[in-house]
Amino acid sequence: MKTKLVIVINGKGGVGKDALCDALKSKYKVKNVSTITPIKEIARQNGWNGQKDERSRRFLAELKRIFSEYNDLPTKYSLEEYDLFLNDENDIMLVHIRESDQIDKFIKNLHTSAITLLIKRQAIDNAKKYGNDADDQVENYNYDYVYHNDLPLKESSEKFVEFITDIFEQIPC
Repeated sequence: MKTKLVIVINGKGGVGKDALCDALKSKYKVKNVSTITPIKEIARQNGWNGQKDERSRRFLAELKRIFSEYNDLPTKYSLEEYDLFLNDENDIMLVHIRESDQIDKFIKNLHTSAITLLIKRQAIDNAKKYGNDADDQVENYNYDYVYHNDLPLKESSEKFVEFITDIFEQIPC
């Protein structure tokens, strides 16, 4: 079986997670999954218009918390996507999970190893509060790796691909 890497990726809004995830596609086949996806689908069906303002972020975080407590929908969704990943052509699966307990629950249920990665950017105000625990507590986890995304986009993207390549090469086959 070909070597695959699961990365639980996190970081405050605006640190460049999406741009860095896209940069990996220059070298790897990447599956990008977020545990908020099924929650956003439910929210859209019920009036949410896709905004990322503080009110919407709080709404989505609370809705996700409720579904996590009720039927564990976010974790079930991410594990279903993981099962598909094990049998597809992708090399890397990026899983966006904000909440510490959900990170642990996801990793505990994997058949392979995973790493956790926090993206930081100095220009992002560390004191900024979003008004919900999912966003405000993102740095309160003991991540395996931290990537400082402080360079211009092109340079940072190249460095990030190198960073992930170094990690990928350390994984036993």
